[in-house]
Amino acid sequence: ENIIADLQKENVNIIAAVKNADDAKVAMETLEVGTDGVIFEPNDFAQIKDIANLIDELSTESYALKDLTITNVEPVGSGDRVCIDTTTMMKPGEGMLIGSYSKAMFFIHSESLESEYVASRPFRVNAGPVQAYVMVPGNKTRYLSELETGDEVLIVDGDGKTKKSIVGRSKIEKRPLLLIEAEYEDMKIRSLVQNAETIRLVDENGEPISVSVLEPGMKVKGFIDDSARHFGMAIDEQIIEQ
Repeated sequence: ENIIADLQKENVNIIAAVKNADDAKVAMETLEVGTDGVIFEPNDFAQIKDIANLIDELSTESYALKDLTITNVEPVGSGDRVCIDTTTMMKPGEGMLIGSYSKAMFFIHSESLESEYVASRPFRVNAGPVQAYVMVPGNKTRYLSELETGDEVLIVDGDGKTKKSIVGRSKIEKRPLLLIEAEYEDMKIRSLVQNAETIRLVDENGEPISVSVLEPGMKVKGFIDDSARHFGMAIDEQIIEQ
């Protein structure tokens, strides 16, 4: 800890010698900064797998989800809507961070649940209209209209943990849209989704909730970003989105 604390602002790499994956995790997380790397000499194949799993865990992006309070829900006409069909079978509780504002996104649930209207499609997120942003790996955003087969997107769960997935197909169709307005502290948030019972957000308890039953006062999960965006990359600049 003392070495990391003394040298973390210096132009130097700190490498720790470790005996197992547990020691490696401690070294990489010490003082929330960690060492720049570890030296590890495995004794068997199982230890190699443990280190590989640790690398996957530590390299996974995570987002602090907030409770957004719904203030208004209303139909707004039709527009070109995007379905993101991934190469991943998502589980209940998983979806994507999507929104009209890059600084404030809603947690849109996957179509991993059965309904009386349509069979489940666990690989799909009915994302919203073409101009909306979606969070992708590297703390970047993309316009939904840009996505095509082979692109990477981020799947998020109720704890804000993520995993990468590949776009198998992006499907654009004209559909009726619904305006959702919410607030977080003093921030006003607006976004558009398809106006259908099968489109779900995630409520404050982590449960999927259909947009057709949303009412003012309800709370849903979302992500609030302190950074502005330029070509999808986070920057330190004031940009007004409304």
